[in-house]
Amino acid sequence: MYFNKSRAQQWMNDCGVDALIATSPVNVTYFTDYTCWADPLFKEYMMSPGASDHLGVMYAGCSVSGRSCLVLDSIMAVNAADLWVDDLCTFGSASFDLSADAGSRFEADQRLYETLQVSVGKESATDALVAWLKANGLTGGCIGIEMTNLRPEAGEELRRQLPDTQFKECTNLLRIIRMVKSEEEIELLRTAAQISEDAGMAVLDLAKAGVDIADIAQAYRERISAHGADFDHYAYSVRGNGIATRTPYTFEKDSYHFIDFGVIYNGYFSDTGLTLCIGAASADVRQEYQALCDCQDAAVEAMRPGAKSSAVANAMHASLAEKGITEFPHGHGMGLEIRDYPIIVPDNGLRIKDDCIDLPSDIPLEENMVVNLEVGILQSGHGSTQYEQTILVTATGCEQLIPHDRSAVYVRG
Repeated sequence: MYFNKSRAQQWMNDCGVDALIATSPVNVTYFTDYTCWADPLFKEYMMSPGASDHLGVMYAGCSVSGRSCLVLDSIMAVNAADLWVDDLCTFGSASFDLSADAGSRFEADQRLYETLQVSVGKESATDALVAWLKANGLTGGCIGIEMTNLRPEAGEELRRQLPDTQFKECTNLLRIIRMVKSEEEIELLRTAAQISEDAGMAVLDLAKAGVDIADIAQAYRERISAHGADFDHYAYSVRGNGIATRTPYTFEKDSYHFIDFGVIYNGYFSDTGLTLCIGAASADVRQEYQALCDCQDAAVEAMRPGAKSSAVANAMHASLAEKGITEFPHGHGMGLEIRDYPIIVPDNGLRIKDDCIDLPSDIPLEENMVVNLEVGILQSGHGSTQYEQTILVTATGCEQLIPHDRSAVYVRG
């Protein structure tokens, strides 16, 4: 189970909310483990020319008592029939043969057919959600709903069918819940990081003067795919002139580069980076890279439960400032998105708020946060250095999510 249910229930109690409803593909996945490649891609106009660019409607919900639901189109329900979620609620089942003997050959399909029978008469996702809320006695209180992906007409329909229910925007509350990972999430993040690290280290051996960076990126793609991961990114610098992902480049002798790469495994992201030197690393590059190592050491020393995000960022900035370096070291949470909360930057004075919460953006660290720390230096026209590592916050401090050595630049070719 990806969903940190106990944390969600605690926040619901604290906020006086009877249930939380997710509407975006990423949060529906978080609530239920359900995923489909089409969910973040298919928009209404792709099936109905001239219609809106809204994504298809689906919901996931959890009540303060812990009861959960997934609401999705009946044609996609086969993808969810084996999930742990308590109530699978479908709509639009008119195209299915729901006669008594239909589909009875396979016992594994029983839940699916029972769900389709119940969905008769529910022609929209909102109808099915309303039926679930009514069945669980959740229509007279307060419901937190992720409104950033809620269609205006769906919101109006919810209020029309449930006039005694108070609906509150909870998008930022969901982000706050997600930032502390469940044990299953941590294992998925570890697997993603390990697949990426193994592939990233292996393809470095291909790097030498005269080799096209595109060939190395392609080799990385092939290796991660062989281990069940999807490609997210393989980024690099070209003579220190910013971040490239498609710019043609052939390695040159004595050049130095940041390399940044990551995968997606079962929806969970990895992110890491290093410094690659071709042929040799000059004394200046080694000295510059040592400054990055010292910066990372300062961050790790500051990371512990209760420490504010800004304290970690300030430690990184102070370490670089001692050496006269003014780059922007920072960090970010990892999860079902490439950047989850917390964001490790100096305090910006903003608030993280919606109808349910109002919190300082300078988030205190908590046990079981997974945070990527990154620091690099771009020398325009010359080259760039980078050091990234992914850290798990523990009860007493922190540790690397997986072992990954960034103590020195990588010299190849």
